[in-house]
Amino acid sequence: MNTTAAQFPYPWQRCKIIHLVRHGQAMHNVEGDKDRNALLSPHLFDAQLSPLGLQQVCKLRKEVHARGLFKRIELVVTSPLYRTMQTAIGVFGNESSADGGNTDNFSAKPGGLDCPQIMAVELCRDRLGVRPCDMRRTVSECEALFPSIDFSMMDGEDDSMWNPDIREPEEEIAARMVLFMNWLWTRPEQEIVIVSHGIILQQILKVLGNDCHQAVSSALCQRFDNCELRSVVIVDKSPRAVDSTLCSSRDVAKQQHVLREEVSN
Repeated sequence: MNTTAAQFPYPWQRCKIIHLVRHGQAMHNVEGDKDRNALLSPHLFDAQLSPLGLQQVCKLRKEVHARGLFKRIELVVTSPLYRTMQTAIGVFGNESSADGGNTDNFSAKPGGLDCPQIMAVELCRDRLGVRPCDMRRTVSECEALFPSIDFSMMDGEDDSMWNPDIREPEEEIAARMVLFMNWLWTRPEQEIVIVSHGIILQQILKVLGNDCHQAVSSALCQRFDNCELRSVVIVDKSPRAVDSTLCSSRDVAKQQHVLREEVSN
């Protein structure tokens, strides 16, 4: 991706490059394709990647390194569900965590490779409620499984956000993504990866593209494939000092504009 400053009418201090990654195929995707009722099974609690999903993660890792993207990433934000953390570690973790293509190695401790920080954030987790596959483990268990991930942003030890009786409405997901993007603008990093879930990534793009032409917005927000990566450059156009590098206003999300989209399958 060519990101020379001459292409943009705004200073780079006002811009962030966001790479959106959907998790690899997980076991609930496999079972849900056969029978949607299977998504209610407790056996799919916090579903892990399938064998194909592990292969997809290894493939994306190779592509990320081949493109030189790995060296540019300053922060990886991941949903705290097992399948997304496996994907985050498998693609953006150290080399030893990607060797072998199994779940144990995808939760390995950091090794010799200089990796970006990987942080788990509740706001970008999957749609809440009803389906056990979308319920997370305790923070203690997550820390034991993924010791290289930073869990300091988690809301508590247990999953208090998941309701067994109520499926999160889409309007509440959209509101959650506005809060998430507001938080993301407070981060000092300029090149960030978000590893999350299909519906969540679509809602993020809707937040970013809400001032785009309808045709552009529709193309931007198409369904994500498993382990698909899309990149956008966003700009903070709010009135503030040109040399400001920290965007913290809670109103910023309403003023974000998508400058360009790059899609890589």
